[in-house]
Amino acid sequence: TECVSGCVCPEGLFDDGRGGCVEQKDCPCIHNNEWYSSGDKIKVDCNTCTCQKGVWKCTDDVCYGTCMIYGSGHYNTFDGKFYDFDGSCEYVATQDFCGDKNSSGSFSIITENVPCGTTGVTCSKAIKMFLGKTELKLENKEYKEIQRDVGDDVQYWNRTVGLYLVIEASNGVMLIWDKKTTVFIKLSPDYKGKVCGLCGNFDDKANNDFTTRSGLQDSNALNFGNSWKQSPMCPDVTQEIKPCDLKPHRKSWAEKECSIIQSEIFKICHSKVDPLPYYEACVHDACSCDSGGDCECFCSAVAAYAQECIKAEACVFWRTPDICPIFCDYYN
Repeated sequence: TECVSGCVCPEGLFDDGRGGCVEQKDCPCIHNNEWYSSGDKIKVDCNTCTCQKGVWKCTDDVCYGTCMIYGSGHYNTFDGKFYDFDGSCEYVATQDFCGDKNSSGSFSIITENVPCGTTGVTCSKAIKMFLGKTELKLENKEYKEIQRDVGDDVQYWNRTVGLYLVIEASNGVMLIWDKKTTVFIKLSPDYKGKVCGLCGNFDDKANNDFTTRSGLQDSNALNFGNSWKQSPMCPDVTQEIKPCDLKPHRKSWAEKECSIIQSEIFKICHSKVDPLPYYEACVHDACSCDSGGDCECFCSAVAAYAQECIKAEACVFWRTPDICPIFCDYYN
């Protein structure tokens, strides 16, 4: 009816969101605030997605689940729920024996947490892995095997990959340990919804991960964590520890060191993996490790974020001779 000022695309062409006009077949796609041209491929977990006419078309393979336990009591469950729990005891990280009377569990992974530093936070000191009648104990940078009388024979293999010890079992369970305080547990899709423990239930829903040992859902991480302790003799955790409030003189150092996670160095990853929970976990750890091992706690916290970045296909080179160096020629 009348002229309106502005820019429009000619008949039959579409605005590509980047100031140009394209045919429909060349429409770009967006993922994590980044634009991709038609035909571009990205990896999302174990699936490949292709941009076609402005829409992502993805393969629908079922992926392995990963639970991460690291530093001073940080947990990221199979379904992606991030929480903190500082208990000094042995806890069930994950197992497939979850109260169903007919099911006989084929594995269980226990984490033994001990205080690290003087503020009361705890780190994973040892991991026990029960596979049928085999018990593996990972501690002091090495592991030992103990044969028990009961259970099935479950085969397993171990290998060293870079800094990590990897234990892979024939029942679809894999454990990756950095020989310090970080452990990744990978489970095959067959275990979806069939596991329980501090790593959640692996049913693709994060809102019901806090299921206690008695099968009830809780919203409180402390009640949930306490329910999975192995020994009733261990005291319950009654309050969340805030090490930076207890050691305020360490807070500014911790914030300065951990700011690397939110800096330009990790910029490529920020749109793919939210840095905030990893930054907060890093500050928590850097404040708490006050009786030696300061650098180890800080480096493990940054490495945990770097690891998630790699999973999201954002490769970051953050280690330098000054920041958490690794002497590759020594380890090779």
